[in-house]
Amino acid sequence: MNRNRSKLVAFAGLVIAVVVLVVAMVGGGSLTTQSTTPAPGSTAASPAAAVTNPAAASPAVDNPSTLPSINASQLPKEARQTLALIAKGGPYPYDRDGVNFGNFEGLLPKKSGGFYKEYTVPTPGESDRGARRIIVGKDSAKYYTPDHYESFMFIVEGK
Repeated sequence: MNRNRSKLVAFAGLVIAVVVLVVAMVGGGSLTTQSTTPAPGSTAASPAAAVTNPAAASPAVDNPSTLPSINASQLPKEARQTLALIAKGGPYPYDRDGVNFGNFEGLLPKKSGGFYKEYTVPTPGESDRGARRIIVGKDSAKYYTPDHYESFMFIVEGK
């Protein structure tokens, strides 16, 4: 039963990734973040904007991987809430939040031990932590996995 559930969750994650790709291609959008540098004389986003959109508080990071990208605004509500907690530095609802993520699957860019930290994205209806996580690198790159590390998407913040 648990194995079938894992397969179903993995399939759902794949479907979500395909839908995101199709929407971006049809809508003419880009799935990769573009580096933006403020024009001379312009000001950066106001502190009020960071409060309204906690993900905007983090500096934009270019995708350091070959993984597909997803805009933070397209993530499930619970993932956006976890991003806000990460930006605030906690407190986190699970004692395993903020622990080292080993990248044993090898799907994220190869880095030394202790480079990545993991955070739980609660799943409604689950009695435990569920399968969803956000992984954060020391380079501030963030990744979302809907299927407990079977697949990842790079999170484009501020969009």
